[in-house]
Amino acid sequence: MNPFTSMPDAFPPLTYFVILMWSLFWKGLALWKASKYDQKNWFIVILIVNLVGILEIVYLFGFAKTKLKFSELQFWATKK
Repeated sequence: MNPFTSMPDAFPPLTYFVILMWSLFWKGLALWKASKYDQKNWFIVILIVNLVGILEIVYLFGFAKTKLKFSELQFWATKK
């Protein structure tokens, strides 16, 4: 008997979608910054390693040549 067939889904499809969008946002932003500042090593690592945005956020706020600030995120969120 397979115990996994009787288990309900732990995450509904909407949760998967939200996690995917979260990850794509941070990955895209980090890859864009890494390529803009010619940081090839970071670009390769961010492209290959998938940690649901954690590595990307660490890079953007800690290791990018011009560190991302929360005020920039607020500007992008309110920009129309």
